[in-house]
Amino acid sequence: MTTSLSSKAVVITGASTGIGRACALHLDELGLPVFAGVRRPADAVDLQQVASAGLTPLFIDVTDQATITAAAEQVRTALNGSGLAGLVNNAGIAVGGPLEFLPLAKLKAQFEINVLGQMAVTQAFLPLLRPARGRVINMSSISGRIAMPYLGPYAASKFALEALNDSLRVELKPWGIEVICIEPGAIKTPIWHKSLTEAQVMADGLPQQAEKLYGPAMAHLVEAVMRRGEGGIPAEEVAKVVAEALLTHRPKTRYLVGRNAKIGALVAWLLPDRLRDWVVSRRRTYGDR
Repeated sequence: MTTSLSSKAVVITGASTGIGRACALHLDELGLPVFAGVRRPADAVDLQQVASAGLTPLFIDVTDQATITAAAEQVRTALNGSGLAGLVNNAGIAVGGPLEFLPLAKLKAQFEINVLGQMAVTQAFLPLLRPARGRVINMSSISGRIAMPYLGPYAASKFALEALNDSLRVELKPWGIEVICIEPGAIKTPIWHKSLTEAQVMADGLPQQAEKLYGPAMAHLVEAVMRRGEGGIPAEEVAKVVAEALLTHRPKTRYLVGRNAKIGALVAWLLPDRLRDWVVSRRRTYGDR
């Protein structure tokens, strides 16, 4: 890793909890100036209480273009002509449920945050990344390689993010800007507890036929997700991989994080569709962040 870390400023979205928070604090500990994206003043105060003076809260909602524009301007002013070394697109949500009964508004919200929001932030900060030959780190998931039943919306958003990542990596190559995907497996993070709460609210509003057709399978999924979440690796392990992707001289284009992410990637690569469907239906979920 490079030794001149104090000049390598990084922006991280979704830094209030989970992987984003772990990344913000880890990079701060390494001595990088960190702009930590949050949406609430309370989250900003909480981060500042445990971080150094080198961490600056950045109020940004990836679905609100005005806050994105304002955040980019705040960072530009703070850098005072220096370039931005890294952008970590981490903000995200997880929507689940049987696709037959999924309200389309929920699917739109999933893409609005996990896909369109990431691109809006990337577009806003690219002018700051270009002078420093900075790096774009997209927080994907093993669900960007293999889709689990009843997690279709989340997986679709991550497949889309992976595609945008691949296109952007080639488009930005002339300027030496690396574009990298991080693909965690089962991680201890609040995203799935939030998702299960949302799923329960959605389930309560579904027709009786949905419960009749999918109730037992959904109950099994909830149990599997909770089990995976409790047994997942700490978010700090993902933060270490993000730091490597940002600071190593020659980064990989993708980083799988966690044993079950590597297993899921192997299943997606090796098995034909029908056999993979059988494996997935028995295992139900590989779990992810």
